[in-house]
Amino acid sequence: MMAQEKPKVAFVSSPRLVEHETGPFHPERPDRIRAIHRAVRAAGLIDSPDPFPDFELDLGAMPQALFKAIEIAPVMAEEQWLELVHPPEHVRQVKRVAEAGGGVLDQGDTRIDANGYEMAMLSLGGVLTACDWVMGGKFRRAFAAGRPPGHHAEPDRAMGFCLFSNIAIGARYLQKQHGVGRIAIVDFDVHHGNGTQAVFDDDPSVFFVSMHEDPRVCYPGSGYEWEAGAGAGVGYTMNVVFPPLSVDEDYMTALRRRILPVLETFAPEVLLISAGFDAHLDDPLANVNLSEAGFGEMTRELVGLADRHCNGRVVSVLEGGYHLRALGRSVVRHLIALGADSE
Repeated sequence: MMAQEKPKVAFVSSPRLVEHETGPFHPERPDRIRAIHRAVRAAGLIDSPDPFPDFELDLGAMPQALFKAIEIAPVMAEEQWLELVHPPEHVRQVKRVAEAGGGVLDQGDTRIDANGYEMAMLSLGGVLTACDWVMGGKFRRAFAAGRPPGHHAEPDRAMGFCLFSNIAIGARYLQKQHGVGRIAIVDFDVHHGNGTQAVFDDDPSVFFVSMHEDPRVCYPGSGYEWEAGAGAGVGYTMNVVFPPLSVDEDYMTALRRRILPVLETFAPEVLLISAGFDAHLDDPLANVNLSEAGFGEMTRELVGLADRHCNGRVVSVLEGGYHLRALGRSVVRHLIALGADSE
């Protein structure tokens, strides 16, 4: 079958994102961006030359897309958008550590180098660029492949490899800049999206769902099912917990029986996805056994929700995923599913 000409999905990323150095053996490493860029080209989603021709990665036989995504360079985020979520003291602290040449921002795993603040703003800029393209109507779906990730960053602290809460800022940006009312955020990273939850805990305009491994055995130790929001936001946070060794069927059952019915009632105007791929069976940082096909199937279900309620509008944001082959292949499945029903 010939590839269709009309672009279906915006792929928002930049080779520059490898400039955020986290040190030897750190799982959130520059090669994550290299692996994604290699995989989307191997799958025929992007035609432009590979920006990392010397990078070695065995992806195996790749699924081939029947459409082309369009690659878009992120626009550097303006600092004013950080203030939608983070107090000035937090922003100044991240900048200070970067300007001093780098350091550690939490108990040891959230590292930043001299380029870290700039790359965090470029990563955030990818999210905001994706929002602009989707709201502008040229695409109904966009995937922002940036780093550092964001869903663990709470308003006043960096943690879990995350400096700023990218997807939470994206949601506030949609509301402020584009006049969106109700937003749903579905986070299928294997770790609880504690930062996103902290931002929207008392806000009924954003329905946050986190699908993650049991917090008794998985970082960051939060996200119990009784955590359901506070104040006016009670009932607008949903934590769905999975035991170790859960598989695709477990996730799909929870999505179809528990999550989608609630989101159908909420009827969001835009769907955001915190797309972490560290629930993959090969990923070293957790113990959930999802397959690449499972990520694709979850994405197709979420696209269906967006088609019914959001005029198809989906902005997906990269979070975790630390086994390079699994990450690249899972991102491809995610992108193919994002584009499956586009016009």
